[in-house]
Amino acid sequence: MNAPSKSIGRASDATLRLARFAAELRYEQLADEERRCIRRHVLDTIGAALAGGNQDVTRVVCETFAAAGLSGTSVVPGTASAFDPLSAVYAMATAAHGLEVDDGYRAGSVHPGAVVVPTALIFSAAEGRNAHIFMAAVAAGYETCTRIAEAIHPQSRERGFHNTSVVGPLAAAVTLGVLHGQNADMIERALGIAASASAGLFAFLHGGGEIKRTHAGHAAREGALAALMAERGLTGPTGVLTERDGVFQAFSSLDQAAARFRISQRPELLAVTRCYMKPYACCRHLHPAIDAVRHIVGEQKLESSDVAAVEIGTYAIAAEHAHTGWGDMASAQMSFPFCIGVALSGRPLDMADFGDSARKDETILSGAGRVRIAVDQTCHANYPAARSAKVRITTNSGRSFERLVDDPYGSPTNPLDDATVSQKFMRLATPALGEVKAREAADAIGQLDDIKQMREVVALLTPR
Repeated sequence: MNAPSKSIGRASDATLRLARFAAELRYEQLADEERRCIRRHVLDTIGAALAGGNQDVTRVVCETFAAAGLSGTSVVPGTASAFDPLSAVYAMATAAHGLEVDDGYRAGSVHPGAVVVPTALIFSAAEGRNAHIFMAAVAAGYETCTRIAEAIHPQSRERGFHNTSVVGPLAAAVTLGVLHGQNADMIERALGIAASASAGLFAFLHGGGEIKRTHAGHAAREGALAALMAERGLTGPTGVLTERDGVFQAFSSLDQAAARFRISQRPELLAVTRCYMKPYACCRHLHPAIDAVRHIVGEQKLESSDVAAVEIGTYAIAAEHAHTGWGDMASAQMSFPFCIGVALSGRPLDMADFGDSARKDETILSGAGRVRIAVDQTCHANYPAARSAKVRITTNSGRSFERLVDDPYGSPTNPLDDATVSQKFMRLATPALGEVKAREAADAIGQLDDIKQMREVVALLTPR
């Protein structure tokens, strides 16, 4: 790749525009729909974190921090651990991203909630902030995460990077900057510092391992740390998005990313209104095909044993998951054949459907063995504007059924309704909190705008 000879002009610099937008954002400016979506995504992310608090990776993180002598009063929701705010943010963000049930943004292939919500929640509780500044910080963090990810995607993914851990540090820096009332100059300095922490590889998809589950944790802690250091005088490069050797050049193409980056002083509706929620506990790239399979199986009343073959055509990034095995839970949640095997079995694709017993289930494994996945050029051409999958199921009797899905369930235009979001939260939170406390937490978040101290919400998130 040839390096550009100069950065894009300072007057139109994307970093400065982003910093000004964030510094000027206030709760009072949020539209009703934006506030509604913030409440929904906060509820969804906290539910993911409560469920993820009991996963092995979160346990390893908390045990490691304790062994290193880290301590404090910031409780990690869903666990019995408490640390300093930075370490608690790392642990909560790891928990939120750890079970593949957290939210995301299609156009940027990124998971904003797992980074932004823990950063805002832990520091709001530690510092006695109210819900209005918390919600403004969440809105700014989502905007940062989604806009930058959309600008660098799909080139960043094609180079092997995970956008959540690339863009997450910048989103966390802006989140805490807004929470602390930083001006535009300080937020821009924090972005310059945070960008040096941008990282995260997709090697786990091929080599296995659970490191992906910590990507949001790393991003949230490093971004928050960048904001704190900027307040104390540490400097980073200005214009870090568009500067030579900056974010856009490193992870994408400077000219293309700068052209795609869209942010004004006040967009018509903030990006939090365009994020999806997951109905299935697996990689979002697989959801369109899962929707299609579930529709055909349900409509035709098919059993897995009735199916001779499942042929799937989709875009290249999704098709990469055709080669992922299922030796552990993390891999199974990324494995296209395994997920389709689960869908054929009629299971709901909840977390239990990727556990040890499910990965040995003969019905699932037999179904997975009948799946064939290829790149469909039409689906590929439509990505990332759409996430499409064409599915053909052929039965043992020779019947054939086809379905195209390009707007999977959970998207802003095909959303989970409020009752389903609440049910998902209760399903995720109840094992950690018990039903009564989980319902109290859900009710509090439903009335988030009226909360005077965010520590009131965190107090409801400790294990029963």
